Amino acid sequence: MSPTGTDMTPKTLVIIPTYNEKENIRNIVTAVLEQGPNIEVLVVDDASPDGTGEIVREMAAAHPRVHLLARTGKQGLGTAYIAGFKWGLARGFDCLMEMDADFSHDPKEIPNFLKAIETNDLVLGSRYKDGVRVVNWPLRRLVLSKGASYYVRLITGLPVADPTGGFKCFRRRVLESLDLDSVRSNGYAFQIEMTYRTWMKGFRIAEIPITFTDRFAGRSKMSGRIVREALWMVWALALSNRFRRRPRRLTGD
Repeated sequence: MSPTGTDMTPKTLVIIPTYNEKENIRNIVTAVLEQGPNIEVLVVDDASPDGTGEIVREMAAAHPRVHLLARTGKQGLGTAYIAGFKWGLARGFDCLMEMDADFSHDPKEIPNFLKAIETNDLVLGSRYKDGVRVVNWPLRRLVLSKGASYYVRLITGLPVADPTGGFKCFRRRVLESLDLDSVRSNGYAFQIEMTYRTWMKGFRIAEIPITFTDRFAGRSKMSGRIVREALWMVWALALSNRFRRRPRRLTGD
């Protein structure tokens, strides 16, 4: 990677999709910016009726490292990230990160991602690497998440402990190599699809342990429809590669 930021630190864009996150958005953006001078934030807001977009617009007017991509209507997680990736690639960012707005992902972990991305192409924040690191989840939610991780590995062969996690960092060359317009999933299956496609391209994937803390403000976006999408998407991904269990080639520098 050839960093374009100052002090040899990669120019990094943290993409945060939002829908009704006014309780969290100001604090999470501030906390992300505190992690380094070469880090910028793009909030992709789906016309939140609670005024989240207006808060970010005010912050962006006062701070050059805060940006707002306002969309019309609730269009979903996957399309928000795709829009954010395209926005960041067009503006020359070296690394592009995914992150939730609700503090379930700790902004203080961002430097660890940027260290790991120096020798990898995709870094995943893992709740299940070398143990379970989840706080404030009911047992049912934990069993569902762990079961989904096993299910993904069983069907696709994807060799990661936490394929459904949403705290991750891509090098720009990975996103440039993928056909972003062909990404089909839009809920949390989006996380599986992006990691699977990256793996099948032969890029280097690393997992770093994180502690996931359930949101303390706002409302969870999890639904039965999101779970059903993930169930069938796993089979679609495996079938698209004829159930091959490893990449065709390794992508080097």
